[in-house]
Amino acid sequence: MNPTEEELLLQLSQPKSRSSAFSIVVRTYQERLYWHIRKMVLSHDDANDVLQNTFMKAWNGIEGFRGDSQFSTWLYRIATNETLTFLTNKRMRSQNSVDNVEESLLQNLQADNYFSGTDIQMKLQKAILTLPEKQRLVFNMKYFDDIKYEEMETILGTSVGALKASYHYAVKKIEKYLLEEE
Repeated sequence: MNPTEEELLLQLSQPKSRSSAFSIVVRTYQERLYWHIRKMVLSHDDANDVLQNTFMKAWNGIEGFRGDSQFSTWLYRIATNETLTFLTNKRMRSQNSVDNVEESLLQNLQADNYFSGTDIQMKLQKAILTLPEKQRLVFNMKYFDDIKYEEMETILGTSVGALKASYHYAVKKIEKYLLEEE
């Protein structure tokens, strides 16, 4: 049986139990964080790389966790920041416009052996890729992960009102894209 978040934080704060407690953290959160990252980078290999960086940052920063938010929220914030950094670096390396990077991500998804989605799921991913990065992030967190706006506010540092607006505009843009693709 897994320890509660409070018990886990206590174990993480003690040098003797930190390593074993962090193994529990990885087992508990790796799948959720993987899919959170994967929805933004689309590639299985890239998602695994970003996930590994996320856990390394969490491990190195565990002593700095102040408990201002839930531990899971802190991990999501790290994963989100690592994902955005990865995408920014990808843009800088390719020296392409935003559209070309999104097209590159889509090509990676279409060639990804790990993507087992239907044509409808592929169309949805194409529609999501047309969104600005912030709207895409908010849409993915709300639609796929069912994260509450208040938790997103902590993760993204954006007001609930702005997040609701971003989600609303994202949904409208996706609907429009899907209707045009029929």
